[in-house]
Amino acid sequence: MNIAKNMEAIFIIATVLIAGTSLATAAVPAHHAAAHAVAKVDSAPMQVVTISAKRLTAEQKAALGN
Repeated sequence: MNIAKNMEAIFIIATVLIAGTSLATAAVPAHHAAAHAVAKVDSAPMQVVTISAKRLTAEQKAALGN
């Protein structure tokens, strides 16, 4: 009987904590919502780097290693 009362108390406390947390985090501050909207609208294209170089020969690699 005592275990059942403890489990009921734990359930009620957990429910109250979850409800309070969901209410506290439900509203998004205006500056976060505005920043997200600007980021979606004003997103710059991804920068691409092109490397144009010849591969080193085995002799050149050996010379760099010394």
